[in-house]
Amino acid sequence: MKFLHRIPCCLFLGLSLISFKGYSFQSIDLTPEFSFTEGIEGPAVNKAGDLFAVNYQEQGTIGKVSENGEGELFVSLPEGSIGNGIRFDEEGTMFIADYLGHKVYRIASNSRTLEVWAENPEMNQPNDLALGNSGVIYLSDPNWANNSGNLWMVTPQRAFILLEENMGTTNGIEVSPDGATLYVNESVQRRVWKYDIMPDGTLANKSKFISFEDFGLDGMRCDVKGNLYITRYDKGSVVIVTPDGAVLDEIFLKGKKPSNIAFGGEDGKTCYVTMADRGCVEVIRAPFPGSYYSKVH
Repeated sequence: MKFLHRIPCCLFLGLSLISFKGYSFQSIDLTPEFSFTEGIEGPAVNKAGDLFAVNYQEQGTIGKVSENGEGELFVSLPEGSIGNGIRFDEEGTMFIADYLGHKVYRIASNSRTLEVWAENPEMNQPNDLALGNSGVIYLSDPNWANNSGNLWMVTPQRAFILLEENMGTTNGIEVSPDGATLYVNESVQRRVWKYDIMPDGTLANKSKFISFEDFGLDGMRCDVKGNLYITRYDKGSVVIVTPDGAVLDEIFLKGKKPSNIAFGGEDGKTCYVTMADRGCVEVIRAPFPGSYYSKVH
């Protein structure tokens, strides 16, 4: 997208200033407030540069946003389904986590036809998802009422495998750029775990990556350097953590409830942050391109 390069400087006045060791940028609104519902989530950018997010104007929808912030209805999910996380694979196939219907939907590239890719009624609430190099899908599965959660894998053959149960409230999930590490956060417990990804997609060598003393955690994405961008729900920020678990920087937003983040833009350094308290997408800039961007360009 070229949206950011066409914004007049006067629009930045009074907005949140962000700095990366001398490189500055400001948080701006891409879409009008409440053009999405409070359930706005799952921002994802395909290889053509189009931005998508769930719950456009009403629950159970997916919206598509143009480079100048104009939204349109992309698709409506069947009754009984509400989307949350969205990811694209390298071929442009869209995968959607349906937390209400306990499904993963699939939409082929250049299509708007929904297909049930996988379904498991034993799940609490498929929340966010990430794609591994071996073609597997990783799903966070929180139980908000009990502050607990599970972690699942869906194989390329569409089989569900329970990787870990009785965790904290599993939420944000991401695969490192080299495909070797899976990151999973627990919102209420404010922890991020890391795992080694085995050749068959299963996990090993769990260890604590980082923890925080306050505020919640939500969606996460990696840049090409392996830095992890974590949305801090109720704090109104995105914290950048190096692969070694050190905080590199923290970006403050206009709203307080960022629910997820995705990379896109002409150079891959534009970050789209969905804001639950404002029902819109805020835009910030990152020092490095996103991991997905580097794979499809």
